[in-house]
Amino acid sequence: MSKFEGNFRGGGGRFDRDRKKDSKDSLRVNREIRAQQIRVIDDEGNMLGVMSVPEALRIAEDRGLDLLEIAPTATPPTCKIMDYGKWKYENKKKATAARKKQTVVTIKEIQMRPRTDQHDFETKMNHARRFLLEGDKVKVSLRFMGREMAHQELGMEVMQKAIAFVNDLAMVEAQPKMEGKNMFLMLGPDPLKIKEYQKLHPNKSKQDTKELAELEEVTEEDED
Repeated sequence: MSKFEGNFRGGGGRFDRDRKKDSKDSLRVNREIRAQQIRVIDDEGNMLGVMSVPEALRIAEDRGLDLLEIAPTATPPTCKIMDYGKWKYENKKKATAARKKQTVVTIKEIQMRPRTDQHDFETKMNHARRFLLEGDKVKVSLRFMGREMAHQELGMEVMQKAIAFVNDLAMVEAQPKMEGKNMFLMLGPDPLKIKEYQKLHPNKSKQDTKELAELEEVTEEDED
């Protein structure tokens, strides 16, 4: 038995590393590859042909690289000689960059009461306007307490005022509706309206965005 074959079957070295931390990987690397015969591509993209795994690993080891099974369902499976650590790092960077390019839409909640006074109403709805300009959806929730349940029309009036307050920026995605003791309204940013608003109010739009970056999460106030 050669020194290499001993290492391959259970000895130490690069190809016998315990990869438990990579158990979620879908591709096999080095001695995890189980096929009897594999098609091998080297680190420069050259096709080396069909050979056994030990033969391919010997070539990879001589170059200080790894053997990665890139097409496990092919006949025979295709493997590539490469720097596995570098490959994982570059793939992670690409995934991170792709996530950054994605538009993340979050839902911000504005909480009110049926008898919220005008000042508090305007303050909270100005927050809603900033959220919409930032591209987030806004959920307006209104809680009824005790005898207020007998006057749900007051809540509906608040909701209609809220819709009117952001009419130049938003679309109503879900009309006001009751769920238990709460009434909900869902507003979403209207791209066309926001584009027109930013065109007419460029300075104000920038100011709103700056203020939103410093805005803390809106919490429900005690309005008893």
